[in-house]
Amino acid sequence: MIKLRLTYVSLFYLYKIMKYFLQIIIIVILITNSVIASDELEKERGLIKDERNNLAIGWRDNLGYDLPLPGTYDLYSIRKAGDGEIIEENGNNNSLHNLMDGKITLMSFIYSNCTDTNGCPLATSVFFKIQEKLKKNPKMLSKIKMISLSFDPFYDTPEIMRLYGKDLSYIKADWGFLTTKSLANLEPILESYDQPVIRKYNDDGSYAGVESHLLRVFLIDDKKLIRNVYNVDFLHPDLLINDIKTLLLENE
Repeated sequence: MIKLRLTYVSLFYLYKIMKYFLQIIIIVILITNSVIASDELEKERGLIKDERNNLAIGWRDNLGYDLPLPGTYDLYSIRKAGDGEIIEENGNNNSLHNLMDGKITLMSFIYSNCTDTNGCPLATSVFFKIQEKLKKNPKMLSKIKMISLSFDPFYDTPEIMRLYGKDLSYIKADWGFLTTKSLANLEPILESYDQPVIRKYNDDGSYAGVESHLLRVFLIDDKKLIRNVYNVDFLHPDLLINDIKTLLLENE
């Protein structure tokens, strides 16, 4: 009887000890999971921070420094803007010079499926912000032409370009989303603007799309002269608007 009681007592304390250790194990697991989750959160925050730091200046709301007053500096003529046959998003054939006629033009080369954040999406975003900033100044906006011309005429048909620009130019801005009939029509235009692009080709030599390109946006005056060229480090809506105002003051 005494042995039986001892056995019950032993089992009771063994149960208590096992329960205690089980609680410790659960606490250790919870703490470990919490540490892992915290580390993952810190890594995610670090990635977001790195991504933000890698974003071009054009994605920021503020330029970060003061610009000179419009008209207090000179924008020298670089060269004549290139011309070429293009197709508008409505399917009409036209020429670049005809579209530019009489207006100050901002032109960028893009392609609709570009995934480089600091590439085509940046140029398109800057154009969008310009029309947003000038929507309360319709007189100035009416003197500006914006052109987004595709690098990839195989994929970017007039219909694709129309869909690409459908929700972008909702303000009464003169913004054209253009393409060309073929690479044969496009290449002379790219050469005239000294606009590099690297294309992809399949093993059989067939065309496979755009691999990469150098982002450039061209400021062209009403006489079809290139007055400035912006790369990713200087592409910001405030800077472009300032330069446009400077060109407009030349005609006053």
